[in-house]
Formats: sequence, C-alpha cells, structure tokens
Amino acid sequence: MAVINFDAELKRAGADATHGWRRLTFLAQRYLLGTIGLVIMVLFVAMALSADLISRYDPLAVDSAHRLAAPDALHWFGTDSFGRDVWSRIIYGARISLAVGLGSTALGASIGVIVGLASGYLSGWVDLLFQRITDILQSLPLLVLALVMTAALGPSLPNVIIAIAIPLIPTVSRVIRANTLALRELPFVEAAKSIGMSEMRIAFRHVLPNTLAPLIVLATAQLGSTILTEASLSFLGLGIPEPYPSWGRMLSESAAEYVRVAPWLVIFPGIAISLAVFGTNLFGDALRDILDPRQRG
Repeated sequence: MAVINFDAELKRAGADATHGWRRLTFLAQRYLLGTIGLVIMVLFVAMALSADLISRYDPLAVDSAHRLAAPDALHWFGTDSFGRDVWSRIIYGARISLAVGLGSTALGASIGVIVGLASGYLSGWVDLLFQRITDILQSLPLLVLALVMTAALGPSLPNVIIAIAIPLIPTVSRVIRANTLALRELPFVEAAKSIGMSEMRIAFRHVLPNTLAPLIVLATAQLGSTILTEASLSFLGLGIPEPYPSWGRMLSESAAEYVRVAPWLVIFPGIAISLAVFGTNLFGDALRDILDPRQRG
C-alpha cells in the first residue's frame, strides 16, 4: 500500500496546493487530454439538460413537406425521412444516452460493490458462491449478455438500464474484491476488530472508503462502453423504442436506406456517439493517472 501526499507532489511540481483554482489549473495543464474529455462530457450534460431551450423543433414532430432536407439555416443538421429535425433529435437523444449510461453504471457499480465487498471480506463459501456467479456472467461479452437481457425484458428505458447494468457487475466486483482482500489484512482492520466493532461496520465504514478511488476510475471508464452498448442495442432494434430519439436508433433507421441520398442522417449521430465515448475514455484515463499511484512516472 502506497500513501501519496498530493499536496507535497503538487508543490514539488510547482503548483500552489493551498489555492484550489491553481491546483485545478495545474492538473488541467498536466492532463490536457483528460481536460478535453471532461469538457466534452460537460458539454453533453449541459446540452441534455438544456434541450428544451436550445432545440428549435419538437424532436417527435413529423413534417412531410421537409422530408430529407439537407442541412441549412432552418434545420442545422437536416431532417430525416419523416421530416423530423435531426439537431433536435440528437439533443434529446443525449438525454437518453446519458440516462442509460449513468443509470446502468450506477446500478451495476452499486451491486458490484456489494458483491465484491462481501466476497472479499467474508471469504469462505460466500466468496466461492459469488465468484462462480461472476465467472458465469463474465464468460459472456457485454453486448451479447445485454442483448439476451433486453430480449427477455423487452425494449424500454428501465429495461435497457437493467440489461446493461448486469454485465457490469462482474468487472466491478472483481476490482472491489481484489482491493478488499488486501485491505482486510492491514492493521487498522485488526484494530477495529479488537475494540469490538462489528464485521459489517468495519466493511462499510473502513474498508469500503479505501476502495473508492479504483471504483471511480472504473465507473468512469465503463460509462463510455455503456453509451456505446445502448447505441448498439438501439441500432439492432432492442434498445429505446420509437418514437423516442436515440442515437443508435437514428443510425438504424438511416444507415442502409438513406446513407447515399442523405449522408447527414448517419454522420451527425455517429459523431455524437463517437464524441461521447471519446470524452469519457479520455477523462477516465486521466482520472486513473491521478488517483492510481502506480501510474505515476
């Protein structure tokens, strides 16, 4: 176990650790790609939250007089085969993508933390049982298991969140279990036992907080994959049902039939998906470098 004094490291690197803004500025300059990823994520969140203010049209409104209209001053990203404004649908689609990404990541991480903490701290038959279940879940790829779960539950927003969250449980539980196995042997756990503290209180009050750093890094890295998985499910027709806008569904509707006559129907949703995944991956990598001492050069 390595103890890192962040304030001392920042001072040695030339940053004033006592001033919060200077500290943030130093980290932003040192991890430039991570800052770019964070900016992209903040822009998508702001766009989703302010969709009602910045959208010019109802994303569900059909206008047959402007079918497949090319991008212009009225429709910045053009219209689809039903005359619906692509810009508005991408903005509102950000709400769905972020809701699925954040919801499934939070649900999968929460269950994974409980499973990993119980497995690593209690050990014995509990560890054996949970590890065999996670082995079964981890034997299937994320998208394949999500497809099976979505097909069984049906296409809807809550079901998509559950379907994507379940495959995330094994990855989170493995990380938490590995950290818990190392932490449970440290002197502070023995000291807590010696004063009569209950096992559950030790696990949740002393062991769990020390596993939050790798958990935050893992959750941030998984956020991009959940957004991509949701788009894949919607592309295959098993994600968010019509008429709600979804980036994957927008690609599914236009990829084959209209890609030659209206390429903007593929380009703009594809850019949105790529930027969202790219931003979360960049920020996750930078967060890993900041919070994991082993990544420090």
